[in-house]
Amino acid sequence: MISMPLLQRAAFVLAFGSAFSIVFSIAVSNILLALAVAALLLSGEKLRFPPIGLPLALFAGGTLLSLLLSAEPSLANPQIRKFFVFLTLLVVSSTFRTLGDVRKLMLAWAGIAAVAAVRSFLQFADKMDEAQRLGRPFYDFYVPERTTGFMSHWMTFGGQQMIVLLLLGALLFWAPAKGWLRTLLAVIGIVIGVSILLNLTRGIWLGTAAGGLYLMWSWRRWLVLVAPLVLVLGIWLGPDPVRERILSAARPKAQIDSNQHRIVTWRTGWEMIKAHPLFGLGPEQVNKQFTKYIPPDVPMPLPEGWYGHLHNIYLHYAAERGIPTMLALMWLMGRIVADFRRALRKLRDHEGLARAVLHGGIAVVISILVTGIFELNLGDSEVLILFLATVGCGYLAVKNAGTEQPAEEQVVA
Repeated sequence: MISMPLLQRAAFVLAFGSAFSIVFSIAVSNILLALAVAALLLSGEKLRFPPIGLPLALFAGGTLLSLLLSAEPSLANPQIRKFFVFLTLLVVSSTFRTLGDVRKLMLAWAGIAAVAAVRSFLQFADKMDEAQRLGRPFYDFYVPERTTGFMSHWMTFGGQQMIVLLLLGALLFWAPAKGWLRTLLAVIGIVIGVSILLNLTRGIWLGTAAGGLYLMWSWRRWLVLVAPLVLVLGIWLGPDPVRERILSAARPKAQIDSNQHRIVTWRTGWEMIKAHPLFGLGPEQVNKQFTKYIPPDVPMPLPEGWYGHLHNIYLHYAAERGIPTMLALMWLMGRIVADFRRALRKLRDHEGLARAVLHGGIAVVISILVTGIFELNLGDSEVLILFLATVGCGYLAVKNAGTEQPAEEQVVA
């Protein structure tokens, strides 16, 4: 007979493994998540869930109602299965005990993100060689198929690197390691940052900048004034593709940069929302019915790009599931930020780790909301699971606010 303490420990190890492994394998993460849920239920451990149940339930309920009212409910199965990953909130909240557990997870994420970054550098070099061998301009060759690290898509890779970099930045600001480890973490941060830069995904750049500016403002406000100068210097010293990608926001290359095709998806999404404001078209219906809602003044053929979703979380969820369901998601995000800000006001000066986790969580929410203007990032399970694990860790810091011992009183294992 397996003892309850052993099952409780197993549930924590499996939950930690699921959260950690999402940065290199969604299959491994999902398997470990299922095992963590099973171990948690068998252990007799008290189940805990962050106090965001109402907005999350409204989002789930709106999704189900939209499904039932859609033209083809059977197509929604992928979105219904995706609710499985929200169990990440349950297992992290129920099995993680201390902020030390959270710190270990954040450092583990940073380590594997650094390895993924190095892998992306090798991919970048391979693509440079291939473009040269084919005699094609590197920018034109690279933008349609960018570095992906351990992920299957550059947007997924960029989104994960963004989240990890912001969490690492929060640790370095408010709960820095000492000596050589602090230097190592700073170097890892630079490596991850370079991987984001070379990923050439503008939405990720903006999301990282927004979250980073929040961290700087909260830590040392004068850094917000210095940041633009550092950015300009980095652009000036950076490789030509980086400058070309920045300029593409104003002067896009036809069939290379995504400006025009995103405008088409956004306008089409607005037509969908106007036609179905309350319950949307239904999950997985945006792709199927896209051509039906293209505005009549849009010229054919459509600009090069992916038209399977609307490249915007606000438009996509409103078009797919209705405006009320999208607003429930925004309420969820707002509740997280409000809870974390409220907990920050309760912290004492010595509670640096709790401060790092909470500020890092807020920065991640900001980055997700900014990046979501340009991409359906929460529709990506790899990014969603990493985000949910971050939220679960943040609520552990909320729970422990005001209880962390001063550094000189902490017991070092």
